[in-house]
Amino acid sequence: MVKRKWSVIIQISIVIYCLTGIAIFLLQDYVILHPVKLPAGYQYKFNVPFKELNIAYDDATNINIIQFLSGDSIHKGIVLYFHGNRTNISRYEKFAPYFTKSGYDVWMIDYPGFGKSTGVFSEKLVNESALQLYKLARTRFPAKQIIIYGKSLGTGVAAQLAAIRNCRYLVLETPYYSLPEAIGYYIPVFPITQMIHYKFPTYENLPKVTDPIIMIHGTNDWTVHYSNSVRLAKFFKPGDKLITIPGGTHHNLYEYPVVVKTIDSLLDN
Repeated sequence: MVKRKWSVIIQISIVIYCLTGIAIFLLQDYVILHPVKLPAGYQYKFNVPFKELNIAYDDATNINIIQFLSGDSIHKGIVLYFHGNRTNISRYEKFAPYFTKSGYDVWMIDYPGFGKSTGVFSEKLVNESALQLYKLARTRFPAKQIIIYGKSLGTGVAAQLAAIRNCRYLVLETPYYSLPEAIGYYIPVFPITQMIHYKFPTYENLPKVTDPIIMIHGTNDWTVHYSNSVRLAKFFKPGDKLITIPGGTHHNLYEYPVVVKTIDSLLDN
């Protein structure tokens, strides 16, 4: 009787495990990506002066870009800002003033399917869109006046770009070792590396970055665990830094004066 009971429990556990794994595989886009689409005619209303432009990638894909302007007569450079996995540029506009106040324009790109950008989200397309944004920036400024900045999901995009193009700094806020590793930390019982079709292997790209790297991460980050940055720091070259924020979470790092001072010091150098 006891053996039969345990046999039933094991069979049920196996079924639950398999069904959960299938759900993770089939629904991964809904778990990882949380875009909010906007109609092509939508009019942004931001508190920072801005310009809007679009890059036509192919017949089905249009990449929407917002250029937040510093307002200074002398522009020190450009911050190419690759945002996280939620909504669209509207969610991240609040970070632009931290850079524009120091004379830097901030160019934010919406990924395919986010905001007014069209097309199907893919790792290849996102990375190629980032490269096009960089090339556009290079028509105005030399590499040493371009800061590549990634936040959360965007850290993988930023690291890949900085691995193939020069910049003044690569700044990664709450970076992940790779996307499967970040997800697998919380569900280690599944072979996430084989299940997730987005890789964004930051750990492969970081050793290829020849320019200074600054990483910022909070110890209470339960979206992308702090251990991701600790592992990535092993690839640092002399001069690279990990700014650890004790008690910082995934969403509140700019509430800490040390983060704002770090960004200010990078922009003033």
